[in-house]
Amino acid sequence: MSQEEINFIPSPDEVARRAYFAYENQGSLEGHEVQHWLAAEADLIAEHQRTRTHQFHNRTQLEPHQI
Repeated sequence: MSQEEINFIPSPDEVARRAYFAYENQGSLEGHEVQHWLAAEADLIAEHQRTRTHQFHNRTQLEPHQI
């Protein structure tokens, strides 16, 4: 695992978008902003780890005949 993978932090825009969708999907209840933010951040980090594990990130670097 590279240092880049260990230090991955999703962008604030990505986290905000994911947190907002959670807010909307849970009935737009006020007072859960921190929980939505932390869950969104954790989900994005987990997704990043899964794609790194399965090497989906390398597909854009492959030649068309390698895919």
